[in-house]
This record gives sequence, structure tokens and C-alpha cells, in this order.
Amino acid sequence: MKGEFIRDDGSGVDYRRLKSSHLFQEYELKARDLHQVDVGSLEEDERKAFFVNIYNALTIHGLVRCDTLPGSVLDVEKFWRNTGYVIGGHKYSLDDIEHGILRELFFKESDPRLPYIIKKLDPRIHFALVCGAKSCPPIMVYSGANIEVALDAATKNYLNSELTVREDDKEILLPKLLQWYGGDFGSDNEEIIRWMLPFLDKPIQEQIVSLLDQKGIMEITIGYKDYNWHLNDVS
Repeated sequence: MKGEFIRDDGSGVDYRRLKSSHLFQEYELKARDLHQVDVGSLEEDERKAFFVNIYNALTIHGLVRCDTLPGSVLDVEKFWRNTGYVIGGHKYSLDDIEHGILRELFFKESDPRLPYIIKKLDPRIHFALVCGAKSCPPIMVYSGANIEVALDAATKNYLNSELTVREDDKEILLPKLLQWYGGDFGSDNEEIIRWMLPFLDKPIQEQIVSLLDQKGIMEITIGYKDYNWHLNDVS
């Protein structure tokens, strides 16, 4: 689907054209076969790439299947809870994949999907998961072989495009994702910012380090950019 119905840079989807295409019909048939996938046979990196790709494909699939294409995913009641696939004999909603498999926060001790969770939380996944909004990261395809390099690239691209430093005003404006999932990146603002530093372009990195060295985190205003929830539709 990516080449024909998704922008080359991954920033948007032509949902209407995709819905009426033979390719989408073929995809729906293949999606039914997910119940045969042996998730347990996948190595950790393969499993991480698999579920990131499935999350993004499922988001697109769920939006295409709406009776009327919404202006925002927020207009679809319980979208993340009710949109799902059967994979390897178990049901996985979007919430299950993000918060259960990838973030290890969602499943109870008796849940049969526990063996498939990603054992170590990787905060970079937040810059790979696409929720159907314009402020989401670009849609990319991941593999077990490229997951480390690709997640680094996705994180760098998103942070450098979404972060703003106003050195004169002693202000750093962070992407909204870092507010929603702040605990995945650090226990406080300074830890979050220092987690980001290796991914930032050198000029931005130097600005932030200069602010931290001169003023300290308590003297810096930390703000968050508005999130654009309008659908990432290009039709």
C-alpha cells in the first residue's frame, strides 16, 4: 500500500482511493491469515518490527473501513480499543499492541499474550507508531534487520522537525508525545531532555546544552506544541 496510496515521505494516506482499490481487497484477504502467524517464533527485534508494522497497517485499515471517512480519528468512538486483528489465535486491539505488547503496561498476569511482549521498553517506538493524525510520525516499514537503525532515524526526524528552542526566552517547546508518554523517556524534564540530546541536530543540541549549563532546568520554561488531530488524509 505504501508506494501507491501513501506519500513517499509517509506523511499522508489517500484513504478514499485505497478503499476502492484491488490492492486493498487483497490486503483484507491477507489480514485474515494473521491468525496463523506464530508470534512466538519471532526474535525480539522481529517481533518489535512486526507489531509496529501491524499497528500502522491496522490504523489505516480501521479508518478505511469507517462508513464515512472521519475528519479525525477522535471522531471514531473507541477506535483504539475496538479496532483489532486476530493474530496467532489471540485478539489484539490497537491499545493491546501499543500499551500491552510494546509498552508492557496493559496485560494482566493471566493474559495468554504475555509471552509475546517486548521485554525492554523502547521509547523510540513512539516515533514510529501512526495514529492517523497529521501530527503523527511518518509511516515507514520496519524489519527485524533494520529496526535499530530505522527507529533511530524515525526518532531523529520527528524530534528535529517538531522541537523548538527559544534560547533568548529560555524556553523549549517539546512535541506533545513527550508529554503524553513522558514517563517512558525519563522521570523528570531534565531526564527527558537529556534522553533526546543524542538524536538532535548539532545546532539544536548546542542550544539546549547551553541553556541547561547556564540556567539549569528550573530556570527553563518547558512547553508542549499543539497536536494536530486532523486526519492525515491526502485525497
